Amino acid sequence: MPPSPRSRLWRVALIAGVVGAVAGTLGSWIPSFWGDEAASVMSASRTWPELWRMLQTVDGVHGAYYAFLHVWTGLFGASEFSVRLPSAIAAGFLAAGTAALAGRFGGARLALAAGLIAGLLPRTAVMAAEARSYAIGSAIAVWLTVLLMDLLSRRRAWWVWAAYAVGSAVAIYVFLYLALLLVVHGLFVLLFHRRSLWRWAASAVSGVVLALPIVLLAAAEQNQIGFLAYRDYITPLNVLALQWFDPVTAWLCGALILIGLVAMLGARPREADRLRLSALALIWLVLPTAAVLIGSVLIAPMYTVRYLSFCTPAAAILVAVGVLAAARGIAQRPPARMVTAGAILLAVVLAAFVPNLIVLRGPYAKDGSDWREAASYLHAHAQAGDAVVYDDRPKNSEEPRLIPAVYPADVEGLRDPALVTPFRVRAGLWDRTRPNDRLTVTDLGSSVWALERGPDPAHSPDVAHLQALGFRIVSAHRINVTTVLHLVHG
Repeated sequence: MPPSPRSRLWRVALIAGVVGAVAGTLGSWIPSFWGDEAASVMSASRTWPELWRMLQTVDGVHGAYYAFLHVWTGLFGASEFSVRLPSAIAAGFLAAGTAALAGRFGGARLALAAGLIAGLLPRTAVMAAEARSYAIGSAIAVWLTVLLMDLLSRRRAWWVWAAYAVGSAVAIYVFLYLALLLVVHGLFVLLFHRRSLWRWAASAVSGVVLALPIVLLAAAEQNQIGFLAYRDYITPLNVLALQWFDPVTAWLCGALILIGLVAMLGARPREADRLRLSALALIWLVLPTAAVLIGSVLIAPMYTVRYLSFCTPAAAILVAVGVLAAARGIAQRPPARMVTAGAILLAVVLAAFVPNLIVLRGPYAKDGSDWREAASYLHAHAQAGDAVVYDDRPKNSEEPRLIPAVYPADVEGLRDPALVTPFRVRAGLWDRTRPNDRLTVTDLGSSVWALERGPDPAHSPDVAHLQALGFRIVSAHRINVTTVLHLVHG
């Protein structure tokens, strides 16, 4: 007996999920930790009271993720592979959920195309190998949407709508911007399922009420994203391409999205389900982006490409719709030729994602960070009791002094004379330090290692100060953005 359409769809979702998880996991341990991940690891390493104190001051919106990571690292350690693995697993759920959502409207072929594209999409490749909450939030977003479609397709008991309300609240706790997904859902319900509008509204409002604590905390800590005012993130390249694609595949995917939308404009009555799916995906892709951009102009800066990662399933669905539409245009009849054309075109799209995926698994893929190699070099060459001077010119999230927090074993036994108060006992994210130019020979001892970021480390203020104290450079080891210098006194 052939499998039922429902069981076939779930098999397709499982295949997409496995592909997404495997693609997210492979090579995820290669790139060094970088600043945002350091914030995650440092927060997770605090005790529960320390973490609670910090969240009342900063990063409260990431509290749910940090609490999860605290438990996770307690069980599995804090290596690159370990702390990124939850995101890779979430990428698998994202791909599976995208397949399930697309298949509900368009059948198994569309489900397979959408799921595989979602699993390999450049934005998924980024968040699948990152110790942040974006992949988990995106997976919750797509499965919450699957749940809503189920609620709209048949009459369900009140407790299923209550589950949607709770899921909405959980989504907002994981990442605040996921509140915009409720706006997407609301518009879709208004357009296509008005009879269920009151049930949806009651559930959505209940979810927002449950999430009020994190909303209020975010409002109190809104100055935390004030740095966005000094970043030129709102550019056509970011908004139209890098939110979901890379500069190369953006052209291909953009063309396929246009083909799919044009095809849907001429959809026949029997294609009403695909039309609704395209409408949902288009609303999901455009509305949150527009809201954040308008908010950035009228209220305060709040845009960066990563904040809209939860729209990734919509981008994958629209590309998949374009793939099938293009295949129908290339090989109109017989159906077997259309299937072959679709398979070839899908393979081309997926293959186009691979070079970017490989680049994203390089050793310096995370903002050029080379902290692991710098830490390993210190471990191999420095002696116990040597002092380390960490460049304090970069912003906090780029300072080499985060190395002891993410690679503590490599610098064990080395002194940090600039450290005043460790991050663990502070309410803020980072260590409290004194300026490097106030360090004396007494503070430093006779052997010093300077970790400098930038193109001309030998002429940095730190090195100039150390030379003024009577130190001389005996070695300099350039890695990527960091240079490790060894200086001795006398």
